Amino acid sequence: MLRTLLSPRMLGLHLLTIGVVIAFILLGRWQLGVFQDSGRPQASADPAPVAVTALAPVGAQLGGEAVGRRVTAEGVYDAQRQLLVADRVPDVDAPGGNVARGKGYWVLTPLRLDDGTLLPVVRGWVAEAGDPATVVPEGRVALSGRLRPQQGTDSVQRRAEGLPEGQVQTVSTGELLNLWNGEQVRAGYVVAQEASGGLTPVRVSPPVVGGTLTWRNLAYAANWWIFAGFAVFMWFHFVRDGVRADRDRRQSPQMVLEG
Repeated sequence: MLRTLLSPRMLGLHLLTIGVVIAFILLGRWQLGVFQDSGRPQASADPAPVAVTALAPVGAQLGGEAVGRRVTAEGVYDAQRQLLVADRVPDVDAPGGNVARGKGYWVLTPLRLDDGTLLPVVRGWVAEAGDPATVVPEGRVALSGRLRPQQGTDSVQRRAEGLPEGQVQTVSTGELLNLWNGEQVRAGYVVAQEASGGLTPVRVSPPVVGGTLTWRNLAYAANWWIFAGFAVFMWFHFVRDGVRADRDRRQSPQMVLEG
């Protein structure tokens, strides 16, 4: 049997089977990777900037298509209504609240637009509440940034002892309406592209869309692995038939002699 398995013909069959099985397994893994990648969030188109008034309404929710869009705005900052968003790092997607306690502040300043409405603007980030960089620029400003939806008041774990005056835990339109009493506040908030006055810029990602799983690629992966199993099955049958044929050839002369 061993001589049959190590014959040149069988060695070629072994090598061919190993190569085929490895190739089919790798092809299956490749298709599985394509399937997994298809479900990941994908960067969507990033249109040219538009005026913030076209996307951020007053008295209504921010539309899903507006989230992450680049916008422009012009007006005058209202220094008297500036707030600090406590327990934040300079990244919009990073969690805030107690998990980031003591790590810094977003500087949230309302920009009064020409129509009199207030637009919440995250101008940048500071490590300390008393940082001189929080001083509000005077005069008319023009800014560009990305539009973000309001944050739910329950989206962070709040401090049990509360916050000092002039600080908030989230950028919530409802909360801002209470704090900026009597003002018309536009939905969401804008993260400024360029921080002003020595502030650290806050990172914000472009818009993304959810990936769509391509189940076809998962089926392709399964097919390749089935082919690999079939190759092993055929190898087994060829080897078994070869061993049987070799054994029969060795036994035939012995039967003739005995006859």
